Amino acid sequence: MEAPAPSFPQRLEVVERIASTNGELLDRLSRGEGLREGDWLIANRQESGRGRLGRQWQDASGNFMGSTGVAIRAGDPLPHTLALVAGIAVHDAVAAFLPDRDGLMLKWPNDLLLRGAKLAGILLERKGDHVIIGIGVNLVSAPDLPDRATISVAASDAQVDRDAFANRLVASMADEIMRWRANGLADILARWTARGPVLGTRVAANPAGEGQLTGTYRGLDPDGALLMRLAGGADRAIHAGEVELLGNGED
Repeated sequence: MEAPAPSFPQRLEVVERIASTNGELLDRLSRGEGLREGDWLIANRQESGRGRLGRQWQDASGNFMGSTGVAIRAGDPLPHTLALVAGIAVHDAVAAFLPDRDGLMLKWPNDLLLRGAKLAGILLERKGDHVIIGIGVNLVSAPDLPDRATISVAASDAQVDRDAFANRLVASMADEIMRWRANGLADILARWTARGPVLGTRVAANPAGEGQLTGTYRGLDPDGALLMRLAGGADRAIHAGEVELLGNGED
């Protein structure tokens, strides 16, 4: 089913430098300022960008760094599944600029990989009835991180103008949010799964308060949690925590 046309206006506010686009939108909500759904705050540079689990997110001029807000309404799917919605939107926006989409894949819960290296990340933060979605995409350069490989769109010989990418992402996100509301979560889960790892991929998970679990990827459960089959044959739903893709499985 195709998504209906977005029913809300869209406005892109671009600032030269800011501590954090997510932080600024959260501050505006705290001050009682209105936040129209569909509006985006985009920064040329971020001084204190952050990712999940309090990690620092390094930026670079020409990369995409921006945030938007979604107002949670009665009857909406679970708010945390907006991470999956954003993942689909980022995937499809990036894919439009790549000469070869081979190796472009979503990793649960909020990363986009290209040839196994991190290309983009998503951060959700909630304030009252709003969810703020922050997105960082390595368009022209990728940071050196001690714990994971990174890559940029430019590494695929693609020249992407930040503003052109922003316009594509804004449209993609609007479409996916409308699908999320109009078609329900099952449609989003199917669309995410089609862009995610191959079933049977070996994975390691680190749920909070537990040791590392290893097994094979079995898709997503009806609430958007990652399903993995453990070595003993039991299936386990991972609702939060770090997940690492280890390679091909037996399936």
